[in-house]
Amino acid sequence: MGMLDRFTDIIKANVNDLLDRAEDPSKMVDQYLRDLTESLAEVKQETAGVMAEGARTERQVKENEADISKYDGLARAALEAGNEDDARTFLAKKQQLVTKGEGLRAAAEAAHENATKMREMHDKLVGDIEQLKSRREAIKAKVAVAKTQDKVNKMSSAGDRAAGAMSAFDRMEAKADEMLDRSNAMSELSSEPADAAAELEKKYADSASTAAVDAELARLKEEMGL
Repeated sequence: MGMLDRFTDIIKANVNDLLDRAEDPSKMVDQYLRDLTESLAEVKQETAGVMAEGARTERQVKENEADISKYDGLARAALEAGNEDDARTFLAKKQQLVTKGEGLRAAAEAAHENATKMREMHDKLVGDIEQLKSRREAIKAKVAVAKTQDKVNKMSSAGDRAAGAMSAFDRMEAKADEMLDRSNAMSELSSEPADAAAELEKKYADSASTAAVDAELARLKEEMGL
């Protein structure tokens, strides 16, 4: 049936388009469900129309059968009254209705088949949407976990960089200590050797100065009567 094929194509097109544009699964499943819900509304409307058509053709079949029964009864009544020509007229009308009824029954059967297919599509789409709604939360949960894991991975990378920086600082500090030790050694090697005589001269000069101070202090104390 062309109508069923059209709706199937619409739904497949929606799915394929979403898959082609898929970036964030948690957002795309929401969009997918919105599109399917819109398709469901259209399917529901068309299904109602097809079912109404089935009911209308079924009603026409019953009305036609009632007319056939009516003209058959009129033909019998005319024969009982001895009016064969009238009976013939009624039977001719009945034959027209029988022929018409064949077409009506064929139309009613086709309408019923179409209504059944549309209802099956409608019910399946409803079931699919409900199933996808239950799966949507699982998909969103997985996306959330994946995003968190990405953050953890980034933080781990930052931690690795920090560890590398610590190692580099250790090497630089060791290098600085080596440079300082080398500089101190060069300074020590560059200084002039000590003069032993000069050191002794300073020692005795300090002793003489101290003795002079002591003598001056004693003179002052004697002068002051202390």
